[in-house]
Amino acid sequence: MIKFIDLFAGIGGLRLGFESVGGKCIFSSEIDKFACDTYEKNFGERPAGDITKISAENIPDFDILLGGFPCQSFSIIGKQEGFDNESHDKGKTWKIIVDSLKNLDYEIFSEVLDGKIFVPQHRERTFIVGFDKKIYKNIDFNFDFEIPEKLPALKDILEKNVDAKYTLSDKLWNYLQNYAEKHRAKGNGFGYGLPDLDGISRTLSARYYKDGSEILIRQENKNPRRLTPRECARLQGFPESFKIVVSDTKAYQQFGNSVVVPLIEKIAEKIVEKLQELEEK
Repeated sequence: MIKFIDLFAGIGGLRLGFESVGGKCIFSSEIDKFACDTYEKNFGERPAGDITKISAENIPDFDILLGGFPCQSFSIIGKQEGFDNESHDKGKTWKIIVDSLKNLDYEIFSEVLDGKIFVPQHRERTFIVGFDKKIYKNIDFNFDFEIPEKLPALKDILEKNVDAKYTLSDKLWNYLQNYAEKHRAKGNGFGYGLPDLDGISRTLSARYYKDGSEILIRQENKNPRRLTPRECARLQGFPESFKIVVSDTKAYQQFGNSVVVPLIEKIAEKIVEKLQELEEK
């Protein structure tokens, strides 16, 4: 059995992916109280707190370390600057990450993958997989996996009966339209998103709770509405059994900060296959 630890665990999206291939989580860590509430309700254990305050001696031996480390300041969606964000030394952040892993004697492989293959959302994220060269020799790894024949559509994740509280008020809807028009006049692309229900949405972000502007759903003879928390869970590929135990505001933040679970499952499959192959050599 593959044993893994779940650091910067959030609400457990990475954990779900690796449990799907038979992995067993033996330790988890998360600093946010409300994320820990959700994690505990769904996995039956409360993550340890700030990983920087936990001694390595207190972490059990593991095969795989999962780390969905915080990325807001250099994420593509966060500042639209990627790793070129000024606060990350003009593009040197990626080099620091890579060099740090290589100095720890890891052979690393990375890929930018879009979750839209598995969920109706454009969500590009950089994934890094590293193998300890002190244990494994002549490593070769790729992120190639089979793409489903039928790609998902936004309409597939929508609830049929939605509470009126998710419909935008006249005041907010007018503000968003005026804001978008002002930026269009300046030649900017800022504004709300009203995606085609047969297509995919923009990236769900942790700021979705503020106004829901990046993903709005058209309604007949009514103002658009924002997604419900359950729809956000579906947009990230979380199972229907996943419990939402926090306020809508916190739920939007948690799902916006999480990962596309079916994509993690595919990456987990590739990693486990490679580990089994390496063990057989």
